[in-house]
Amino acid sequence: MTTTTKTVMPVFTPDAPTPRGHYSQAVVANGTVYVAGLLPASPSDGKMLQAGVREQSAQIFQNLDAILLAAGSHRSKVVSLQVFLCDLTIWSEINEACANYFGEHKPARVAVPILPLRDGALLEINAIAVV
Repeated sequence: MTTTTKTVMPVFTPDAPTPRGHYSQAVVANGTVYVAGLLPASPSDGKMLQAGVREQSAQIFQNLDAILLAAGSHRSKVVSLQVFLCDLTIWSEINEACANYFGEHKPARVAVPILPLRDGALLEINAIAVV
C-alpha cells in the first residue's frame, strides 16, 4: 500500500489585511485555495473602509487579488465566491462589482443576507480557487 503526502500551506501576504483572529488569509490544500472571509479593510493598517458598496467591494477584490497571487493563483481561477451582505438592496451594486472584477469569467456564487458586520462593513466575501 502506498501512502501519499497531502500538503496544507497557510497563506499570508502583507498586501492584504492581517487576520485579527486565529486564522490564515487563505490555505492551499491539494491544489485548491480557500480564502478566508474578506472585509473591506486596508492592508496597511487594517482599518475598515468607510465608504459605499462600490468602494468597499473594490477594496475586498484588491485584497483578494493579493491573496490569490501569494497562493499562486489568480482571479480567473476562482471557482466559487460567497458574498455575505447586510442589506439586500445593495445586491445589484455587488453583482456589477463582481462583473467588473471577473469580466467574462463567471465562478459559481452564493449571496447570503446576514446581520450587520463589524466596523461599518457592508459585505464580506470569501472564495475558493484552484492553483
